Amino acid sequence: MKPARKQRLILISLMVIGVAIATGFALKSFNENLMYFFSTTDVVAGKAPKDSLFRLGGMVIKGSVERPGDGMMVRFKLTDFSKEVTVEYTGILPDLFREGQGIVAHGKLNAQGVFIAEEVLAKHDENYMPPEVKASLKTKSLSEKGQ
Repeated sequence: MKPARKQRLILISLMVIGVAIATGFALKSFNENLMYFFSTTDVVAGKAPKDSLFRLGGMVIKGSVERPGDGMMVRFKLTDFSKEVTVEYTGILPDLFREGQGIVAHGKLNAQGVFIAEEVLAKHDENYMPPEVKASLKTKSLSEKGQ
């Protein structure tokens, strides 16, 4: 093989290896930043991971909001009208947070099955429902009609 051809082959090989490594890093970074959404039924069924962040959506059950102690910790229950999950959040709740309204919380599930929220997002008006919650409720109502 001629030296120029050999040098070109080495250069092309190094470029292919470099692109493969860059693609691997990009895919790994993308996978680490994914935030999955689970309904309360999924969490109760054990489909949600216990060691990583995910979103939990549902409606706040009326009468379930409690503030134990003098701190900023709030405990409430979420439902998709099928199953319930207890959520604990330490911080200031959004102004639009109310019982009977939809929210999406970001956080982790602890060993006791309580969702420890790092962030709570409330809906913006009385007609809004998070798309994930809406799909979950639609699936629930369709499965009830089929039974």
